[in-house]
Amino acid sequence: MKKILFSFIITAFSLTVNAQTQAPVPGTAMPKAVFYKVNGSSFSTDQIPSGKQSLIMLFDATCEHCQKVAKELSKRNKELSNINFYMVTMDETRSINYFMDHFGVGLKGMKNLSILQDKDRVFIPLFHPKQYPSLYLYGRDKKLTYYSSNEKDVTKFFKLINP
Repeated sequence: MKKILFSFIITAFSLTVNAQTQAPVPGTAMPKAVFYKVNGSSFSTDQIPSGKQSLIMLFDATCEHCQKVAKELSKRNKELSNINFYMVTMDETRSINYFMDHFGVGLKGMKNLSILQDKDRVFIPLFHPKQYPSLYLYGRDKKLTYYSSNEKDVTKFFKLINP
């Protein structure tokens, strides 16, 4: 009897956790959130212009998978020049600078890239990422087109950005 009760509790807990971490659904609107530019000024997702695709990448400077994705995006930075591109992190400025200097070199200086700090820790509850890195591609209407937290899906984003 104890084994059955224990199994039931574990199953119920697993279902509850799974329900809380469901991935974003394509077609949903971009969440309203406020982040901060590295210079300290606030930046709202309302300020992201429509009419262009927008790529948002959640990263952590110490995450090896994030580093690999940043390197891949850096290599193909010219293909990203016609989109709104935002990299969001909870890291401090020093860590962001190190990350960009070592893994995002090809992204530095891109006029369409904004690096944003999530100082208020709102990204995770609003965007529901599964893990680091998480990539979100929004269409011209600011509705989610594609989401992935798999570093191997980077080429899929480029196919969607440059059909």
